[in-house]
Amino acid sequence: MHPKQLFTTLGPLTRDQLGKILPHEHVFVDLRTPDQPGYAQADTAAVVALMAPQIEAIKAQGITALVECSTGGVGRRADLDLAVSLATDFPIVVPTGNYREPWIPDWVATASEAALERWMLKELNEGIEDTGVQAAWIKISAGDDGITPLEARILRAAAHAAKATGAVIGSHTIKGRVVMDQLDIIEAEGGRADRFISIHTQAEPDFDMHRAVAARGAWIEYDHVGRASDDEVVALILRALEAGLGRQLLLSHDRGWFDPAKPGGGEPQPYTHLVAHLLPRLRAAGVDDDMIVQLTETNPFEAYAR
Repeated sequence: MHPKQLFTTLGPLTRDQLGKILPHEHVFVDLRTPDQPGYAQADTAAVVALMAPQIEAIKAQGITALVECSTGGVGRRADLDLAVSLATDFPIVVPTGNYREPWIPDWVATASEAALERWMLKELNEGIEDTGVQAAWIKISAGDDGITPLEARILRAAAHAAKATGAVIGSHTIKGRVVMDQLDIIEAEGGRADRFISIHTQAEPDFDMHRAVAARGAWIEYDHVGRASDDEVVALILRALEAGLGRQLLLSHDRGWFDPAKPGGGEPQPYTHLVAHLLPRLRAAGVDDDMIVQLTETNPFEAYAR
């Protein structure tokens, strides 16, 4: 058995080669639908010019890798992630998969479950398009009020690809009950709930649902650091730690990014708040160094490595 590896733009890395990891950020996103003119198009040099300083800022804080959460349908560009990564000598973790309706390209909408699985497996095992970047994980989504038949087809394909590779599935899902439905589908397809990340768990107001998702074995993710007030985020994290969820909790900003729909890519939001502000607040609240390491180093590696 080889040790677990985190697949990145700079190749596979082991736990001892990494420190703090940001598990949910974006370098490049296009939230227009794929049928829009100019969708996901940008000048590589412009993306690097805007985003390399954001990466350098977290490198200076001791962050050692960042997970790119832009998937198919919302402008995933592994080539641009690679360009930023090479310019900064910083590993970026890229997904395969596709977002929810209406952000689904025509080819995904018409592809069979088997074809979608083959596509994901190729990206996970060989690489994304002609970039040479191996996808580390599978990013999907589900409708806020429930899973559509098309989203379920993508999820079943993801479950099979995850089972074959050990890759984790992360899903933008707002309601806890929809997460539970997704876990039911994954387990029905022979997949494992502990290889699933409930992205945006904080958007579910019922904390009992956070517990319930974690009780299934899944990762829960609070990715509103720096976007909600520190008081709110700290209180939620402390509640999760008191509930014994520390070994399944991921923390990130869900910030960035170069947006090709905006002039010059828009104004990026930094990835620095966690280290600069949130971790000191957690330490002041009594969270010890071992748990800080668990939350910022061990958990993100264990979630995304395979």
